[in-house]
Amino acid sequence: MITKKDVEHVAKLARLELTEDEKEMFTHQLGDVLAHVEKMNEVDTTGIEPMNHPIDFVNVMREDKKIYENTREELMSNAPDVEGEYFKVPKIN
Repeated sequence: MITKKDVEHVAKLARLELTEDEKEMFTHQLGDVLAHVEKMNEVDTTGIEPMNHPIDFVNVMREDKKIYENTREELMSNAPDVEGEYFKVPKIN
């Protein structure tokens, strides 16, 4: 059973400021949620495999292939200003 003190404690941990009406509302709502979860715990799940998704699917992955690799010279040729091996950019204050 969720009490108003429980809701106040959770609100304090979450750094939430709740009005008295909100505390009452959340006390009832959290109580209803926990009652529903308790009802679900009564279901016999013997022989049922746990799952992480209701639809059984496989993620299709492709093999990584190197298609094209830029050379340093190609990359540096696109820069507006270069100093040695580095891009030269305006100073930021």
